[in-house]
Amino acid sequence: MTVALWCILIAIFLPYVCTAVAKIAGGYRLDDNHDPRDFLESLNGLARRAHAAQLNGFEITPAFAAAVLVAHLVENAELVTINVLAVLFITSRLLYIICYLADWAILRTLVWFVGLGLIVAFFVVSM
Repeated sequence: MTVALWCILIAIFLPYVCTAVAKIAGGYRLDDNHDPRDFLESLNGLARRAHAAQLNGFEITPAFAAAVLVAHLVENAELVTINVLAVLFITSRLLYIICYLADWAILRTLVWFVGLGLIVAFFVVSM
């Protein structure tokens, strides 16, 4: 397994870290697990931002996974390049989550564009 493929697994689990932050910050009770989605939609402040970061993670992860797999299948890019792009993407996602939780909206948007650019870069280096 390459580093990039391991990064897909990391990207899959990052939204769940945000879920945990949202639930902890929102006062979620494990003994009241009847409607967790309704609970998450009712949050405010930090907890709501963590939930939003979770949703964004679920939205962008399939594109990242596809980009990594395409880069591996095409085999035109150096493996080290693919691995570096993947680690940079995970780093951008961690920064994105930090920016979202800290409510740094403009910086968060810039970091999101960096992540999107990294996804495009997988296709560019695979040409």
